[in-house]
Amino acid sequence: MLLIRVFEEEVERQYKRARIGGYCHLASGQEGATVGAVHPMLEQDLLFSSYRTHGLALAKGVDPDAVMGELFGREGGSAHGRGGSMHLLDFSKGFLGGWGIVAGQLPLAVGAALEISYRDKRAAVMCELGDAATNMGAWHESLNLAAIWNLPLVTLVFNNRYGMGTTVEKASGEPELYKRASAFRMHGERVDGQDVEAVLSAADRLLTRAREERKPAVLEVVTYRYRGHSVADPGTAYRTPEEMEEWRKRDPIEIYRQRLLDEGRAGESQIEAIRARVEKRVEQAVEAAEASPEPPVDSLSQHLYGDASSAEQFARMGPGSPFGERELVLEGLGR
Repeated sequence: MLLIRVFEEEVERQYKRARIGGYCHLASGQEGATVGAVHPMLEQDLLFSSYRTHGLALAKGVDPDAVMGELFGREGGSAHGRGGSMHLLDFSKGFLGGWGIVAGQLPLAVGAALEISYRDKRAAVMCELGDAATNMGAWHESLNLAAIWNLPLVTLVFNNRYGMGTTVEKASGEPELYKRASAFRMHGERVDGQDVEAVLSAADRLLTRAREERKPAVLEVVTYRYRGHSVADPGTAYRTPEEMEEWRKRDPIEIYRQRLLDEGRAGESQIEAIRARVEKRVEQAVEAAEASPEPPVDSLSQHLYGDASSAEQFARMGPGSPFGERELVLEGLGR
């Protein structure tokens, strides 16, 4: 949780220094929900997410150098600088992005869960999305298929109370989002996202159930983001200072820190050592990103087409490609 918090704070600084471009969505305040949900995932489990990606990638084990490098748009990034903040992914860690279309990751997660079921693998898919995505058509279509096909899918709803600047209550006929699972005769439950151990317990149970019994579920974690919807949004037009201060009093890192101290599971010196180690690690990630080269422009056509017959298929598009795309793609494919 400390790594994610310090990493996000540094990302904001680097964004404001114009070292990170494009859209950038921070998740400071949601560390308990993030770590609690992802920690019980097994190596073979797959994680899909919305565009608020950084913390989820780190929790799934993606190297901080690779995450920061991706934000900087460098070759050392987890997607070689092609994805940026909103489209992070690392297939080697089972983190399949990073999707900018609201609820667009849900059909993909269903497809991955279907593949697991079809091949009878002992694995599960977790698909994270924001509260506003539960109002999209893809939510209903995806959960319906997961239910009738008995897919190993845990739909993780991060309810941080706002879809951009609109409250859940104003946007949703049923603001207790976990109850929507009942429309598909699917298990749903809500948990306090500020309590990392409560989230971990629920996620572990539902992931195990998905792997062993092929039963999908909806897990709603109630949490809060301290920053606005994106770095460009101060987040003050639709939230009062009093509301933000009340949520800061329930900071997930502070709650867990105090619990560790009260129960004698850690001392102040141990916690401070963790913070110092994390701060150093984030500094190293920035240094690694700065040192990593930018992708060469002539490589833009690479990593786009994976089909062995892509060159032949693309060649047929040549007449409609007057700006050199044909040459770029064929060169990238080694033709």
